[in-house]
Amino acid sequence: MNYKTPLTLFFSSILALACGAQSIQLEIEQKASKIQSSLVEWRRHLHQHPELSNREYNTAAYIVSYLKQLGLEVSTGIANTGVVAILKGNKPGPVMALRADMDALPVKERVKLAYASVDSAEYLGQRVPVMHACGHDAHVAMLMGTAAVLSTMKKDIAGTVKFIFQPAEEGAPGTEEGGALLMVKQGVMDNPKVDVVFGMHIESWFPAGEIRYKPGAFMASADWFSIKVTGKSAHGAQPWQSVDPIVISAQIIEGLQNIISRQMDLTKAPVVITVGKIQGGIRNNIIPEQCVLDGTIRTLDSKMQEDVHQRIRQTAEKIAEASNAKAEVSFDTRTLVTYNNPELVAMMIPSLQKAAGTNNVTATDWVTGGEDFSYYGTKAPAFFFYFGGMPAGTETKNAPSHHTPDFMIDDSKLYVGVKTFCQLIMDYPNLIKK
Repeated sequence: MNYKTPLTLFFSSILALACGAQSIQLEIEQKASKIQSSLVEWRRHLHQHPELSNREYNTAAYIVSYLKQLGLEVSTGIANTGVVAILKGNKPGPVMALRADMDALPVKERVKLAYASVDSAEYLGQRVPVMHACGHDAHVAMLMGTAAVLSTMKKDIAGTVKFIFQPAEEGAPGTEEGGALLMVKQGVMDNPKVDVVFGMHIESWFPAGEIRYKPGAFMASADWFSIKVTGKSAHGAQPWQSVDPIVISAQIIEGLQNIISRQMDLTKAPVVITVGKIQGGIRNNIIPEQCVLDGTIRTLDSKMQEDVHQRIRQTAEKIAEASNAKAEVSFDTRTLVTYNNPELVAMMIPSLQKAAGTNNVTATDWVTGGEDFSYYGTKAPAFFFYFGGMPAGTETKNAPSHHTPDFMIDDSKLYVGVKTFCQLIMDYPNLIKK
């Protein structure tokens, strides 16, 4: 008779678990690699047919058609054009969400590609060119691929996977609601309640297939502000009869930069204030009555965010008051700080390394760009990371910038993104048991 000691049984069970994990990792590797050509096909189709925020009708239909072929439970029309699919594993476990954004930008593509966009659309009353100038087409393709792989591995999944295809990450047009905030309002993190959420963003500034991450505050909050300066109009030849809102606006702009350089503790976290639009006057020899400044604020600390708002308001109002003018300041919060739960990040780094290779996963600094993925993090622990897509042979300093006509990514490693999402889903339930 073969008697086994408790210690022997313990090591046998550990060995069995390790072998099982390796088997799953290998299966993910094989299945993700096998669909690489489909990932490229999907991404390039979407790239050639981009749609603006809250207008992703054909994009959503394209996604829904494929997800239904996989036999997933699909819901549509969430936050206008959003799509959510549910995959239930055969084992009990947590609800894990994966998110991809779907919208494009009002940018005219300049890169000569066989699948370049030639589409246009209505945007705030104008006909504009449309382009996937931020890689959301790749995000959609990778999440579709993740759904494809995981739908064949239900027997190994412990828990439920919620695939979130989100519209309007770039911001809903005009006064419309949209994006992650509206999806959260409409219950995307409930029914079933999400226990953890993961997301990634492809980046053109580091090599394809590599991953960059940061625990804690990762991406900045994004606030838009508007300052309306009202003075007194006069002939341009007689400025002493005016209260010149353009000169006062120039003083306010300089004052805003003094907030950054002389009032904020930048050793704590970076802050950016940018005036991107100045509108005032209709003729070169008339001093107008009003001038409007529009800009953006980026902060990586919520208390600093509140402080900056107060300082902008005070600076604008007091500078205007000193010249007998009036300044009205308004703020519109577009995203919160994208915060990566530190414990979750530490726990999941090995999963990233399994998928992309240990040497291809590195920590990075915080980023002053914003992401509305931050709203999902108010409902569950969240982990958002960057995925490389820099074209081969490109130096970082020459990499095509996001949101520009020259934006371009290398889509030859999209399968690594699929592997990454799949590995996170397979590993998380086992890790939280320990």
